[in-house]
Amino acid sequence: MVVGEFTQKRQLIIAGGGPGGYNAAIRAAQLGMEVTIIEKDKLGGVCLNTGCIPSKTLTHAAAAYASLPHLNEMGIQTGAPGFELQNFKEYQQKTVSALQKGVEALCKANKIEVIKGTATFMSENRIGVDSGHHYEMYEYERAIIAVGASPVMPEGIAPVEGKIISANDLPTLHELPEHLVVSGSDYISLETAVAYRNLGSNVSIFCMDDTFGLDETVAKELHRVLKKLKIKVFKNSTLLEACSYESHVAITVQTDQEKLTLEGSHLLISGQYKPNTQGLGLDFLKMSTDDQGFIVINEYGETSVKGIYAVGDCTIGIKLASKAIKQGKVAAERISGMNSTFNLALVPLVIHTVPPIASVGMTEGEAKQEGYKVKTGQFAMGGNGFAGLAGQKEGLTKLVMDEENELILGVHMMGAGAAELIQSGTTALEMVAREEDLAYPVYAHPSLSEAWLEAVENASGKAIHIPPSRKKAATRKTTFHV
Repeated sequence: MVVGEFTQKRQLIIAGGGPGGYNAAIRAAQLGMEVTIIEKDKLGGVCLNTGCIPSKTLTHAAAAYASLPHLNEMGIQTGAPGFELQNFKEYQQKTVSALQKGVEALCKANKIEVIKGTATFMSENRIGVDSGHHYEMYEYERAIIAVGASPVMPEGIAPVEGKIISANDLPTLHELPEHLVVSGSDYISLETAVAYRNLGSNVSIFCMDDTFGLDETVAKELHRVLKKLKIKVFKNSTLLEACSYESHVAITVQTDQEKLTLEGSHLLISGQYKPNTQGLGLDFLKMSTDDQGFIVINEYGETSVKGIYAVGDCTIGIKLASKAIKQGKVAAERISGMNSTFNLALVPLVIHTVPPIASVGMTEGEAKQEGYKVKTGQFAMGGNGFAGLAGQKEGLTKLVMDEENELILGVHMMGAGAAELIQSGTTALEMVAREEDLAYPVYAHPSLSEAWLEAVENASGKAIHIPPSRKKAATRKTTFHV
């Protein structure tokens, strides 16, 4: 290995080129800073290359495949349906490559220096970069850590290529699972289970939390849909053992009633992560972390070491690209002298199942635990005119409100359009909206957004498209818009 003779000076160095890293880099460049990204693999990080984009390409394909019967019903002849995995893989890779080149082009356009290699902090203002054949030392004014996190297997269970896998390994599957067993209670578990079931695989889910972190009403509707899809759900289950054989994987699980063993062709394990900080030199810096190694930061992204910031999955909290993007921009602005902050209390959760699920704010149970006197409004998507004509009648919309002052506390959706509509819920909560703020505007007709109007009117007994006998508890059996 060749070692550089001189220490090179840089203004801002960012370790990691994922969503948090490259968004921070571009924002800092917009503000006039000279920026260097150190990335050991590809720009875009896990999200673009093995996570968000590949997985959402899969869920999008599964949703399109699931819609074929409705197309035939409308008179659109599609012929005998089929799913060609190899064609899908090519499309998936083409999509990822195009977006990855887009990130590269943006960095180049913003005059951001990209160095390929592994970063290691040597002091509070020096960082070394090992490219495999060359080692350079850089002195920086400010630094941002955006190295992300990686899935980990439960203790005693080892990954097996193509058989026992984590979420990051999903793009490497070269066959449609005959029977996919999913162990997890997070959004990745649900998305993967529903996608592969719609593509023809048999699917079973073992989960510790059978609400999957959702509002109880939405979770109940989700279980109805999972049952309709013939996905077997084992509630309150803990994965004990997994053994891979030539023809199958044997999975042993402890439920709240018994210990059982199930055979599947593939096992996906999701939900546990570790920060990618090993070898980064945080111990040398004496940087504050939690007991799992995730970096402690404040509302500006600052770590306990002066001049060093951290963003994204390597920090404490939820593991979402949206979090990383917001934190990255705030860190860049803070470094540039702006008084920017972030607040993760209202980060929307989107699950790209069929139908999709989205939520922001408090669930009904959480609001009650916080001491609110709660009232709710619900409306089933089966009564929405546009959902009906589109053949997407599953799901519901639910609003959680403070009965005393009509403040909106939470918005929870399952159904067509949920992923896009939830942003209006996030905006409403950020602006401290009340019941009248959602009930007063005119809603486009026919549109999926009308489910919001019906839900908010249901809270006051004014919903038009819910029969009188059901106004206290909206169900799927509702009348239709005209």
